[in-house]
Amino acid sequence: MMADQQEKVFQLQRVYLKDASFECPGAPEIFLQEWKPKVNVQLNNNARRLGDSNEYEVEVTVTVTAKDEGEEKTFYLVEVKQAGIFTLVGIEDEERNQLLGAYCPNLLFPYVREVVSDLVSKASFPQMVLQPLNFDALYQQQRQQQAEGNESVTVQ
Repeated sequence: MMADQQEKVFQLQRVYLKDASFECPGAPEIFLQEWKPKVNVQLNNNARRLGDSNEYEVEVTVTVTAKDEGEEKTFYLVEVKQAGIFTLVGIEDEERNQLLGAYCPNLLFPYVREVVSDLVSKASFPQMVLQPLNFDALYQQQRQQQAEGNESVTVQ
C-alpha cells in the first residue's frame, strides 16, 4: 500500500430517533366516522457533515397523512425523523454520495417503519405499514434528474 493511499472506513456510529410527532386533530369524533382513509406518504432524506470531522449525519423523514375520502377531515398526521451518525474515511465524491444518499437511508428506513407503525397503532388506528423502499433506485433517479438539469450533487 502506498503511503498516500488512505484505508477506506465506513462505520455506523449511532442510530437515533431525532423527532416524532403524532396528531389526531378530530379525536374523539373522528373515531365515529367510517374508516376509509386516503393516505399520503412523503419522504425526504438528507446528509450533512458534522463539523470538520469524518462523521456525517444522515436523516430520513417520513410524513404520513390519513384523511377521509373527501379530504376534508384529517384522521391523523404522523411525522418521523430517524437519523444516524456514520464515519466515512477515505471515501470521496460519488462513492461517498452513494453511501450517504442511498445506503445509509436503506439502513435507517426499517427504524422509521417501526416508529410510524407504533405511533399509529397506539392511537388505536388500523396498522400502518410503510412499504419497503429502494433508496438505491431513488438515488439513481435523483442523480439522473440532476444530470439532466446540469445540477451537481454535493454533500455539505
